[in-house]
Amino acid sequence: MTDSLYQYWQALGWPLCRLLLGMAFGLLAANVLEALRWTSRLARLSAPLARAAHLREVAGASFALAFVSPAGANGLLSECHRRGELDRRELMLANLFNSLPAYLVHTPTIFLLTWPVLGFPAVIYVGLTLAAAALRTAFTVFLGRCLLPPAPAGAAISGTDAPTGGAALIEALRKAWRRFTRRLPRLVLFTVPVYILMYLLQRHGFFAAAEAWLGRHLDWLPMIKPQALGIILLHLAAELGAALGAAGSALQAGGLAPQDVVMALMVGNILSTPMRAIRHQLPSYAGFYRPELALRLILANQGLRALSMALMAALYYVFAVR
Repeated sequence: MTDSLYQYWQALGWPLCRLLLGMAFGLLAANVLEALRWTSRLARLSAPLARAAHLREVAGASFALAFVSPAGANGLLSECHRRGELDRRELMLANLFNSLPAYLVHTPTIFLLTWPVLGFPAVIYVGLTLAAAALRTAFTVFLGRCLLPPAPAGAAISGTDAPTGGAALIEALRKAWRRFTRRLPRLVLFTVPVYILMYLLQRHGFFAAAEAWLGRHLDWLPMIKPQALGIILLHLAAELGAALGAAGSALQAGGLAPQDVVMALMVGNILSTPMRAIRHQLPSYAGFYRPELALRLILANQGLRALSMALMAALYYVFAVR
């Protein structure tokens, strides 16, 4: 009984607690930034890019915050949308606008995982995925210019002066805490059941069956050598770590060239997009946004991600593999 409870804690309890703590910190940070009226200062860091995209200052603040905390950036956007300061179209574009900083947060971890196993091919793989993230942000700037009118200066920032004096500062922090405590129950209420559902689906073989189906239908990928299929399947089934192990083994044994390994990792990354969206993004987005809106944001985010990765993979295949 004790072993069973410990296994559930390791597989479900602790990962869920980490997710909730990260999301709660992001939500609290967003409320503190707004209460102290530091969003304008953050917005100045990315003001030229946000203005080019016809996005409001709060989108620029979210972009700057995403370099430190993607969860905090989502918390800031969700708060502004809830108060009616961002409509749905602006919210969608602001979320896509954060593609580059949100990916840069994870880039050091990905590089430190891939470099010891792959060596120089890790530089190519990380460079391609980083270029895809930059492309998504650039495309969002283009979409914003096409779909949105120029945003008025200072739009969506309530107040411009930070509170001064001890009493004003304490009152601002109390206001942030009150907002945080009002939103926290909703965050937990939506995140926990969605995460548990994802856990049960995985435990009872739903994701394994979907991954096996994808594995049986990879014949339409002529650019992938048969020896590289194992890397793709492991990327689908067990995330990046297991795929890297297989890639490193094939590379060291001479069974695959570096270009083939990079292509296999890129294809595995693209094909794992639906599973990644359901497993990882849905529980966290459901805590910040209404379920229907969360699904729309995830579909747009992951759809654009897959398209940008496919474009970079195609360019790499044409210029480096074929």
